[in-house]
Amino acid sequence: MVSGPDNARATARGEAHSFDPAQALRLAHETLDIEAAAVLGLKARTGLAFTQAVERILAIDGRVVVMGMGKSGHVGRKVAATLASTGTPALFVHPAEASHGDLGMITGKDLVLVISNGGESDEITAILPVLKRLDVAIVAMTGGLQSTLAVHADIVLDSGVAKEACPLNLAPTASTTAQLALGDALAVALLDARGFRAEDFARSHPGGALGRKLLTHLADVMRTGHAVPRVGPDTGFSDLMREMSDKGLGASAVVDAEGRVLGIFTDGDLRRLVEKGIDLRRLTARDVMHPKPRIIRDDALAVDAAELMEQHRITSVLVVDAEDRLTGAVNSNDLMRAKVI
Repeated sequence: MVSGPDNARATARGEAHSFDPAQALRLAHETLDIEAAAVLGLKARTGLAFTQAVERILAIDGRVVVMGMGKSGHVGRKVAATLASTGTPALFVHPAEASHGDLGMITGKDLVLVISNGGESDEITAILPVLKRLDVAIVAMTGGLQSTLAVHADIVLDSGVAKEACPLNLAPTASTTAQLALGDALAVALLDARGFRAEDFARSHPGGALGRKLLTHLADVMRTGHAVPRVGPDTGFSDLMREMSDKGLGASAVVDAEGRVLGIFTDGDLRRLVEKGIDLRRLTARDVMHPKPRIIRDDALAVDAAELMEQHRITSVLVVDAEDRLTGAVNSNDLMRAKVI
């Protein structure tokens, strides 16, 4: 077994060394404890400066430009993405690229959020004077409260941590976790202040499952016109069955002369009648329909139809207008094809 200094040298050379499961688990638990403490430690230091940052961001006409180097830069990209998806226009600008032309992306209407644990990254300190000349508001997220970044910033958010989770206290671990948490806190406070709703979130995520659920209306997925099976109440049973077979919904609406829904007849209703041994040939749609069926308005979301089907254990639902006139129909297969369920 290689241990101690020999183990460290073997690791440095990229050589294989022994694996201690107990040690790995101990370090995992210790890492989680350290990072949890780092996040909780932010709470007592998140106060007036935080609310001032929220107010400044709400007041700008431009965007939040997020900057950060190294691991803080990775955090910055995530913070910018979270802000943008929750109602605060934001983008990430790499500080090194900013010195080579990307500063042109920043206007006097913007606010710059700079993330740096120590606050002394050369690439960041080099552009701070330029940002000040542009008269751009600077919010610093840093643990270096006396750093160059903090001195140049209009508002300083303290993201400092007592120690990193890295056993060498070198690799950014607890500090980046704290930055992520503080960035999320900023995004949440802003979305609440803006009155941001689930529908607004969906509009930023049209390709995701939530977007489909909140943006897909019944009108987008339901069957309409001749594709909707419908018969009058005096229609004979044979014609009723023919209508159901031709339209392939597994059900047919029964409507009056003005198109208002009187009832529905489904494959399940047919099975139950057959099991009772009833002679169906002389019956009409009125005789076999289920009166006052579950219906849904045509201005509802498709997900509302899915919830109605699940709640009442049905596989199809009729869609009506404000005066209960039949305008469409939808079944579970239609919703699955639209990826609503």
